[in-house]
Formats: sequence, C-alpha cells, structure tokens
Amino acid sequence: MLVKCPLCGSRAVGKVGIEQYYCWDCFIEYQYQGNNTRLYVVEADGNLMEI
Repeated sequence: MLVKCPLCGSRAVGKVGIEQYYCWDCFIEYQYQGNNTRLYVVEADGNLMEI
C-alpha cells in the first residue's frame, strides 16, 4: 500500500511508528486516529508541535 501525505500529496513518505508517518517533501509528521489526521512539525529539539 502506498501512503500519500495528507498535506502535499507526495508519496515520499516513511513510517515512523504505529499509524505515524513522515513526509520527506514537506517535512511534516502525521498520524491517523480513526477518521482524523493529526499533522505535526518536528522542532529542532525533536519535539512535535501540532499544526
């Protein structure tokens, strides 16, 4: 199954956890929770900030 980024539509996506993915084109991390998708920016210290 090919996963597409929900923000930019790219297929340059890697899995980083259970239902968690990282887009190498727009540099966001996202996760699916039921019908919702949560988007995050990875901060310089590695923390995630939801957008």
